Amino acid sequence: MITATVVKEIPLLEERPLAKLIAYISGTSAEMPFNDKRKAVLIIPGGAYWLQSDAEADPIAHYYLAMGFNAFVLRYSVGRGVDSVWPKPLMEASAAMKYIRDHAEELHVDPDYVFAVGFSAGGHLAAALGSLWDNDEIECDLSMEKGYNRPTGTVLAYPVISGLDPYAHRGSINNILGKQRDNEEARASVSLELLVSEKTVPAFLWAARTDDVVPVQNTILYGKALADCDIPFEMHIYPRGGHGIATANHITGCPYTEISAWMKESVRWMQQISQKWATPTGSCSPI
Repeated sequence: MITATVVKEIPLLEERPLAKLIAYISGTSAEMPFNDKRKAVLIIPGGAYWLQSDAEADPIAHYYLAMGFNAFVLRYSVGRGVDSVWPKPLMEASAAMKYIRDHAEELHVDPDYVFAVGFSAGGHLAAALGSLWDNDEIECDLSMEKGYNRPTGTVLAYPVISGLDPYAHRGSINNILGKQRDNEEARASVSLELLVSEKTVPAFLWAARTDDVVPVQNTILYGKALADCDIPFEMHIYPRGGHGIATANHITGCPYTEISAWMKESVRWMQQISQKWATPTGSCSPI
């Protein structure tokens, strides 16, 4: 007899009560033992580090759940009066990865295959997790071994990447830099195209050429940085479409048939990743 799919809310950090996971865990069945341990996705909605998109949360989790992944939506700390200055968002994303791996057995998750899927500002956070996971302070604060928060790979949808003009999405960058928002060095410190290294995980990237909120150059710059460091990646630039289109179909009110294929393509890409999450993949040699 199959057990039901479970949806539950999980607090992550006592000192940051807004940080929580919404877990979507598939039921198990003796008839399908191959389904007992699933790959997982940590879904990080966008919202300029000020709010969080519902369209980039529940609908995305339902899709990946149906495709054989257990899904976890990170609700991180943002909004008026909330301290979201960098690197606190990275701390919360790392705590989410730690929770999933700490509880992999009860969550029916293969801890070697936990991907971060981020949208817009959530794409910035997912990409940061993929490049800046090696943070001694966060490891110490979370009592976590080296690399335990490193995702297997990242799926980045119309991501905020650069903190530098002319391509920065200044709303997102301002919200995580606070009083340092106009400091060029601080903005460079959260510009992920500058922070790719041989430690960066593989990535699947997509955006629309006509995005009028986060310039498509963000995605292209990140792809170039990955190529320069010989990090495996796949990139799709669609000829038309806006920002925040999520599933890009009727479910989120953004019917772009050609773009909605990104979901199926991202599943195919994640299923083919064979390297273990703790193994660096590249060697940084700009070309």
